[in-house]
Amino acid sequence: MASPVRRRLIQRTTNNVASLPAPVGGWNARDSLANMAPTDAVTLDNLFPGVSSVSLRGGFTKHATGITGQVESLLVYNAGATDEMFAVASGEIFDVTTAGAVGAAEVSSLSNSRWEYTNITTAGGGYLYAANGVDKPLLYDGSTWTAIDGVSSPAITGVTTTTLIQPTLFKNRMWFIQKDTLKAWYLPTASVGGAANTLDLSSVAHLGGSLVAMASWTIDAGYGVDDNLVFITDQGEVIVYRGTDPSNASTWALIGVWVVGSPISRRCVQKYGGDLLILTLDGLVPFASALQSSRLDPQVALSDKIQGAFAEAARQYKTNFGWGLLYNPLNNALIVNVPVSVGNQQQFVMNNITKAWCRFTGWAANCFALLNDQPYFGGDGYVAEAWTTGSGATGFNDDNLAISTRALQAFNYFETRGVIKYFTRARPTIYSNGQPTIDIGMNVDFQTDADLGALSFVATQYGLWDVGLWNQSVWGADIIITNNFVGIQGIGYCGGLVFNSSSKNVTLEWASTDVVYQLGWAGAS
Repeated sequence: MASPVRRRLIQRTTNNVASLPAPVGGWNARDSLANMAPTDAVTLDNLFPGVSSVSLRGGFTKHATGITGQVESLLVYNAGATDEMFAVASGEIFDVTTAGAVGAAEVSSLSNSRWEYTNITTAGGGYLYAANGVDKPLLYDGSTWTAIDGVSSPAITGVTTTTLIQPTLFKNRMWFIQKDTLKAWYLPTASVGGAANTLDLSSVAHLGGSLVAMASWTIDAGYGVDDNLVFITDQGEVIVYRGTDPSNASTWALIGVWVVGSPISRRCVQKYGGDLLILTLDGLVPFASALQSSRLDPQVALSDKIQGAFAEAARQYKTNFGWGLLYNPLNNALIVNVPVSVGNQQQFVMNNITKAWCRFTGWAANCFALLNDQPYFGGDGYVAEAWTTGSGATGFNDDNLAISTRALQAFNYFETRGVIKYFTRARPTIYSNGQPTIDIGMNVDFQTDADLGALSFVATQYGLWDVGLWNQSVWGADIIITNNFVGIQGIGYCGGLVFNSSSKNVTLEWASTDVVYQLGWAGAS
């Protein structure tokens, strides 16, 4: 009997060097591992993809503390030069505009802490209107909170106010949805009270269900700016009206009815420039495109490139509280909050310029809001200022803890498919103002585990001015470039670069990586 042929790797001695750009194409959870662009990443955690590099995300600092329970809503009051923020937790509302421990609750004895709100300005001043579908809606005028019912001042008559949700301002008129129905209610123009009138969509919504969200949608139809009022049902029907007075057929008209994926939560709509974004089981879809073809063409969704991860998250966690959207213009980012579990939330984050995605971990957020263009989130007993990038304790750290990153770049055949490579060294080009702990490795042949072992960060102790001694203390530096070769190991037909880091109070920007490898082939022995 012939003996079996044993194969061994015959190695060529010539070193080859390839330069890989950082994964600025972002997280790819859609394409085959064998056919991704080299600028994409299989995993990209806590590294935000920019135009020419990927950067460490900002940290978070606890802004308001002393709150009991999970902060499930953040309400922002904007009236003229006045900007205030309120947190709702354990059935109480706290003023969290100023950093520090909160004072006494502004409102107590609420049935739940899950409120939606809007701002409206009338001749009487600026107001914040909030509703949760269980308690009486709350009206804040800059100093006083008023529970609104049929006899309050102001009052809403004609509807049981404790059934109202989704306060929305459309053409200077307050609108509400009646929970678990297909009815919307509206007030007289420029008013925060009065007789409510109903718009019943039962005869329009052919899939039935109930209304869960509505929003004002402003578009340019070629002849000027048009305002539309959009209603979304829990079955994914989108009903669009245009006009000013629903009681007058000559000034109010149904534009159309479309079907998209079923929405995820009542906080499923976000203004996005001149468009609306809808958070659905089909993904995150821009409204104008969704009305045309999103159910037939999934590439319409902004989340198309991470659709695999998005669909899995929606399947597993769609009933969890905490789904929401935040458009963050200060950092050119769109944030989708994904409530894996209480205290273990994640964020899918998109660069608004490049439309590249990444994932944030470490922010245990129930809800997000903007105050003076700065993002904040509500957590367990606190409100945090998010994406902090200052120096020292207010910068690149998570509540004074190090931030860890994890990345697995797309697998690359290095232009020689079918040829075995022996990977030996890598040289990442890093920009930083400190000394982050960085670990580099190489996964081969579609090994997707991006863990290289636990990283610990030991901060460099820099000298303090008027305290540190010259020629002895280490002084902080401006941004410096580090590009040293490190040893890696891996034998396979293709390789995916692994980049892990841990750092605190320092910046980190990854621009590119040079990879050294040798070609080989399988020989018989």
